[in-house]
Amino acid sequence: MNYELQNNIAILTIDDGKANVVGIKFLDAINEALDRAETEKAGAVILRGREGMFSAGFDLGEFKKGPEAGVAMVARGMQLLIRLYSFPLPVVAACTGHGIAMGAFIIMACDNRIGTRGSYKITLPETAISMELPLTMLELTASRIPPQHMTRVAIQSEVFDPDQAVAMGMLDEVVEANALDKRAFEVAENLAQLPPATYAANKLAVRRHALAAMRAEYEKALAEHQ
Repeated sequence: MNYELQNNIAILTIDDGKANVVGIKFLDAINEALDRAETEKAGAVILRGREGMFSAGFDLGEFKKGPEAGVAMVARGMQLLIRLYSFPLPVVAACTGHGIAMGAFIIMACDNRIGTRGSYKITLPETAISMELPLTMLELTASRIPPQHMTRVAIQSEVFDPDQAVAMGMLDEVVEANALDKRAFEVAENLAQLPPATYAANKLAVRRHALAAMRAEYEKALAEHQ
């Protein structure tokens, strides 16, 4: 995770040289970067992947370590989604490529979601791989995806290219690859001009029902595995 503060905008770049998997190291790094953005009083945050890949989801290697390791990673992933969705600063996702499973959830947890045009996959594959959607993640999805598209997105594991993802509500807009960073920075700079305390308060107010449901499901899941 690379952190850079540029003109009051904190740019967090995910790049593990591979699939940008969400494992323990990733979760530690992104939380540290978000802490730093708050400490340095950034005006907004951009979360971007590397060219061709935003994130392919959870680190499958953690699941192979046993149930405890897998449950712990997923629990921390849920915490991250709650943190991103309630984060006081504006958060802009610069989706540089594939956004799969947890990668797609992270994108949906950001305030503005800008994708790069190309033959990239945006998908929630849980049904296709015989996994039930954790309810915290389902609550997030339901709060971002229009009801008429939830069947295709969350139940049928349909795979979308970036333009289709805009139509489904998984992204807000798509630009050419060479314009992505400029557009994400432009959006972040505009958002950084808004009164920060009011932005944070209104974000929590608008999302209060979704966040309450996400937290409740997280606490319930945690209790079931203790």
